[in-house]
Amino acid sequence: MTTQNGFPVVTALIVLPLLAAVALLVLRRNERTIRLVTLGAGILECLLALPLLAYQPNGPAFQFVEHAPWLPALGMSYHMGVDGLSLYMILLTALMLPLCVLGSWTYISKRVTEFHFCLLLMTSACIGVFAALDFVLFYVFWEAMLVPMYLLIAVWGGPRRRYASIKFFLYTLAGSTLLLAAIVAFRQVGGTFSIPELMQQPYSFRFQMWAFLAMALAFAIKVPMFPFHTWLPAAHVEAPAAGSVLLAAILLKMGTYGFLRFCLPLTPAASVTAAPVMIAISIASILYGGCIALGQTDIKKLIAYSSVGHMGFVTLGIFLFSVKGVSGAILQMLNHGITTGGLFMMIGLLYERSHSREIADNQGLGKFMPAYMFLFGVFSFSSLAFPGTNSFVGEVLVLIGAFAGNPWVGFAAVPGAMLAAAYMLRLLQRVTWGEPTSFKKGWYDLGAREWATLVPLALLVFYIGLAPSLAIKTIEPSIERVLAAMQAKNEAMGLTSDMPLAARMELGAPLKVAEAQDAVSKELP
Repeated sequence: MTTQNGFPVVTALIVLPLLAAVALLVLRRNERTIRLVTLGAGILECLLALPLLAYQPNGPAFQFVEHAPWLPALGMSYHMGVDGLSLYMILLTALMLPLCVLGSWTYISKRVTEFHFCLLLMTSACIGVFAALDFVLFYVFWEAMLVPMYLLIAVWGGPRRRYASIKFFLYTLAGSTLLLAAIVAFRQVGGTFSIPELMQQPYSFRFQMWAFLAMALAFAIKVPMFPFHTWLPAAHVEAPAAGSVLLAAILLKMGTYGFLRFCLPLTPAASVTAAPVMIAISIASILYGGCIALGQTDIKKLIAYSSVGHMGFVTLGIFLFSVKGVSGAILQMLNHGITTGGLFMMIGLLYERSHSREIADNQGLGKFMPAYMFLFGVFSFSSLAFPGTNSFVGEVLVLIGAFAGNPWVGFAAVPGAMLAAAYMLRLLQRVTWGEPTSFKKGWYDLGAREWATLVPLALLVFYIGLAPSLAIKTIEPSIERVLAAMQAKNEAMGLTSDMPLAARMELGAPLKVAEAQDAVSKELP
């Protein structure tokens, strides 16, 4: 195997959780040892991810590249790499493993070995999704994460866990089937599964539209976008705290990452054509998620519906096709994982005490649990994009991109920010003050383990919110490459904004491969 930096960082990040999972099978009868081994693997995973911080924004398009033959006869290879689109998602995945272990230390009391086994498999599969540069390899990891997530909901979930897990599985499987069809189509037309090589090649507009439709539906289900969102609230409410954290922080981002990695570079003309529809659906997701969240009495369900609105801002930023809009979208992917992951962890800690997620049963916590409410306030203000927090930066960048592209799009998205403030402030006010109907003398404030779980995420809320320039400088060069390549391909095809759909359907068929490759060779690796 050839590696760009000597040590195979990405492979190590994928293999370490798998080795730890195997070790758990040997230690399956000692629950404390199982937790300690998984926590140790999570901490080591974070340390192994530190070399990724040496990523050079203005260096090669893909860095930390690892390449080895896999099935040469079928054009498949083990091809991994990192760029500005995937860097922070890999780092966030590594960080979430030890935090999920700490957050579930006392929450999970049955099938402890199997639970931590699933956490480790999820981590390995998610990192593989964000780092894969071979289409089949990407699909293998994409499917691999489905089973452990299904088990986390079905085995350790709430009273309706069977319904929620089956719904999650069926929705995701439907999207995966469409994605597989698109992968096979690209292999037939492009002659390879290599993602960088497929980026170099031109495709007719007709092919792009069909491929975009298949991929966009698969990714829209994963995000999820309205109206494909119905599996998300059930999965979040029934999943254990760690499952909700992984679902919100990592799994939803696979959909938006798919739009950035595949739809924009591989089907640029179709992406531009479909942009008005995608923007409209994004705004619908923002408004719908906010309105439904405003009427919830279950804290976990409120945060689940808020994710629909927050992810709507991400897809809106992607389909603005501007550096600021896409930068804001990628920042929001990271910020949503930090903020919503923190909120779901706090809801899990609260449920351990009150055994209820109803707002009415968890009022007056400011009097009895001041430290808890301080951190809950931090994540709540981040969720409503309060200035100085991480979400403010990403949301403002998306809105700036929206107003710059079309003021009406910007005006349509603004009520979503107002709704976020309404439902989060309402939740914060009711939980902080009042008299809890389920209060017990056994309630206690945050312990050392719980502080260790929440403080890293709280620090990131303020670090990104007050000093976002490093993150923005890291991702912008990759965004500029993608957008420049999109423009070059569309210009090479002769696509114009006022061209009717019937005329667009004839574009690209006679285009020579060499001509199109010359047009984008300076923009893509």
